[in-house]
Amino acid sequence: MDILTEALASMRTGHPASVRTNGRAPWGLRLPPVAGAGFHVVLYGTCWLLPLDDAPPHLKPIPLSPGDVVFLRDGRGHILADQPSTPAEEPDAERYRPGSPIGSVTLGGDGPETSLLCGNYHLDQGRPHPLVRQLPEVIHLSTRHGRHPELSAAVQLLGSELENPRIGSDGIVPTLIDSLLLYILRAWLDDQPPADARGWAAALSDSAVAPALSAVHADPAAPWTVESLAERAGLSRAAFARRFAALVGEPPMAYLTRWRMTTAARLLRESDAPLTTVAARSGYGSEFAFAKAFKREYGQAPGSYRRLARAA
Repeated sequence: MDILTEALASMRTGHPASVRTNGRAPWGLRLPPVAGAGFHVVLYGTCWLLPLDDAPPHLKPIPLSPGDVVFLRDGRGHILADQPSTPAEEPDAERYRPGSPIGSVTLGGDGPETSLLCGNYHLDQGRPHPLVRQLPEVIHLSTRHGRHPELSAAVQLLGSELENPRIGSDGIVPTLIDSLLLYILRAWLDDQPPADARGWAAALSDSAVAPALSAVHADPAAPWTVESLAERAGLSRAAFARRFAALVGEPPMAYLTRWRMTTAARLLRESDAPLTTVAARSGYGSEFAFAKAFKREYGQAPGSYRRLARAA
């Protein structure tokens, strides 16, 4: 079971979009917050990613060069500019084709040009998966000098589609953006030295915790216990529980309940399965027990959640 893919899919609330941004110095673009996560890729030229005035003090200006990739976990508002001192304008020049995930914006003067791919993912940040919650607020990667070749290839493909949209581009671009997100997170995980890995970066490769997580994700409806998961991990019950909680951030049964509810919410949003089926696939023997647990977790009955999710 690919836990990273499942975690992201469980948070998805809409389709991704991407914009080709071309700026000639002097240029500055103030980007508002988005309901999800964002990314920028520098195709050529240089620029700066700048926090807004009200950002936490630990977020610092970041100089960007060709091949750099930036992932913004919380979709926080920020500025892109050729220099930190350049005034930033609102992105009212952004142009989209109706119904298309492809857009473009051109701004600035007549100086050196910088070209970027900018985009966002609509993710439910109100209930983030702990794997995503533990990511740094800003991930900065470089694809220069042959680093992260798969990520570099995805960037090139996406850039080509945005540079020259053709038949099929409206279907290709969202798929490439989804792939780009996975490549970004895979590259970040690969960059974590094993000796320094903490949290989910360590859990996904841990010889005891990773098999237990895979089992829970593969079959959340199974009657898992700490003992049965510990058996898969090859540890005693107590040793497994301590190791799981230390890496994942919560006890095994708490995570199992979270994933069952996440699975149920996704089924309610994306399928027409009756509540009895949703309950069974989420590990509950009765619709009543499932509805009670779901309301405790989400603050509303499953039927109401489904109606509101479909109306959004």
